[in-house]
Parts: sequence; structure tokens; C-alpha cells
Amino acid sequence: MAMRLRARLLEALAGDPEGSPAWIRELAEGDDAGHFAEDGAAWTVHGSMATLVAGIRALLLQALHPGAMAGVHDHSTYRQDPLGRLSGTVRWVVCLTYGSTAQAERETARVGRFHSRVQGAYVDGRGDERSYSAADPVLADWVHLAFADAFLTCQETWGERMPDGGRIPGGPDAYVAEWATAGRLMSVDDPPSTAAELRRRIDGYLERGELRSDERVREVVSFLRRPPVGGIAGLGYRLLFAGAVATLPRRYRQLLGVRRSPLPVVSLTRVVLAIAGRALASGEGQRAQDWARLRLRRLERERAA
Repeated sequence: MAMRLRARLLEALAGDPEGSPAWIRELAEGDDAGHFAEDGAAWTVHGSMATLVAGIRALLLQALHPGAMAGVHDHSTYRQDPLGRLSGTVRWVVCLTYGSTAQAERETARVGRFHSRVQGAYVDGRGDERSYSAADPVLADWVHLAFADAFLTCQETWGERMPDGGRIPGGPDAYVAEWATAGRLMSVDDPPSTAAELRRRIDGYLERGELRSDERVREVVSFLRRPPVGGIAGLGYRLLFAGAVATLPRRYRQLLGVRRSPLPVVSLTRVVLAIAGRALASGEGQRAQDWARLRLRRLERERAA
């Protein structure tokens, strides 16, 4: 069972049941250390099992911006190919976090080519019609904020504790400051550099009336609540969804039309993440960090020669 679960997780996250597609193996290549320090904040947060919940939470929050929601509704294949859509996003995050700067630039360009086709019109939170483009810095800002907040919050909730008692090297501000690099690469103007600023910026969208709920949002929430995943994996996913909802502030839950479960979902989510972590560790394949370390150790040997 562990091996079957491992294969399903790797298929969802990497697009490969063995977990080592070409773009993962490419993390061992390149001529520099990349954008982020080994075992630093970004490495730790994005290597955590808490990312399984963070991905759900980020999608829920992103859906509340009608411009971002219009792009998903009009152009995304999440209904027909949810795993393909997920693994494409994971690929960009992993390559940017653990890859060389050259690999990160190629992946950012790949995402940019897709985004160049994502455009249309939407009705904003005030009822006015606006045009949108995935390359619009305002939409890029919202997506970056929602992503960073989700991954930070879930790591603070479920990430493994370090010897000093914290869950992130350097603390929450270190992660937000590091991941601001991703925002700049995706054309975000002045991404936040502290956790407090990150959350102020998110709340600003709500307070300015730029977020809204409509039929499209309800459709996405319904899909995220019960995607086409059955059996034990489906039960585990539903607990992860409930965990993601539990970490959202009440006013965002109300806007999404979701309620916090009366069950102890934070603790139950921790159990699910532990099971998933053991399943992933049951195979012999290398993790993204391991491929990246091969590059770093090679570069060290080359410098010492």
C-alpha cells in the first residue's frame, strides 16, 4: 500500500510515479548555487510535507480575486487534468527553489509563455468590467501573496520543529524575504519582505473590496473539496482540505462559503501528512533537495580543484 500511495503522490507532484522526471534530474546540473541558500528558509518550507495543505489553501485564497478566478475559469485545465495542472505548478516552485539560476529562468520563461495566452475580461469586486492578463502585475501580486501566505501559514502550523523550537530557519520573515525573489521574477512590483507586511497586503485587497465570491468561486471550492480522488487517498485529501480551511481567517472562510470542521482537523491533518511522508520515504528515489545537493557538492569540488 505504501508503494502505491507513494506512486500516486509522486504522479500528482512530479508528473512521474517514480518522482524523477527530466526536470527533477536537471537540478543536479548548472553552474551556480541558485537563488536560495541550501537548507535556508525557502528550501525548508518548500521541502516540507505541509506543502500538501498549502497548495490547497493557496488555490482557495487565489480564487477570491475575480481577475485571477477569470483566468482559471477561462484558461485552466484543472477540471480535465487536475494532476497535470498541479504538477506544472509544482515544477516551477521546485525548479526555482532548488535549481540553478539558469534552470529557474527557463522555468519562469515557460510559465511566462503560458501566461501570455491568458487574457480576457472580468467583473471586479465593485461591479465594473475590467480586462485581465496573467502578466498583469496586479494579478501577479495577488497570486504571489496568496501563495506565500499559504506556504508560510501551513509551515507554521505543521512544519517540523528545529532544535531552536522554530519551524523556519531565520523565522517567518526570512521566508517572506527569500520568496520575494519569486515575486520579482514574476513581475510583482515591490513584493513584501516581512510576514506582517505580507498579511497587511492581503487584507488590503479585502478591505478595498477587490475580492468577491460568485458562482465561479463556488465551482472551484466544490472541485477542491472533492476532486476525482477515491479510496483512502480521497479520505486523506478531504482531511487536508479541512486542514487548509481551518487555517483561513474567518472572514475569508465566509467569503468562500466554507466552514471550519468541528473535528480536530489540525491534529488529523498532522497524521495524514506523517503517513504521506512515510510513503514518500519508502522508495529509493531521490528528493529534489538531493539532486540539488549533487550540484552544490560538485561546484564545491570544482572550486577546490
